[in-house]
Amino acid sequence: MIQNFIYMSGYGFYVWASFALTIIFCGFIYLKTLRTLKKYERDFAKEIDELSVEKKRIVLENSKIASQVLSSYNKSI
Repeated sequence: MIQNFIYMSGYGFYVWASFALTIIFCGFIYLKTLRTLKKYERDFAKEIDELSVEKKRIVLENSKIASQVLSSYNKSI
């Protein structure tokens, strides 16, 4: 019964290969996107660090996203 399911009347190789390729490509896209996000977070944190203390305080008060990015960036260091 399980052999019939895996074999799928001769089409099993194509079906399982397409499943495997889909999982591999989705994983690759996920890792590439995650790496790009981390790069943008580092660049953003570097830009914020270059601001004066007063401008930095204003940006962090007005932007929830900026404070979230900086808090997650500081935890990963």
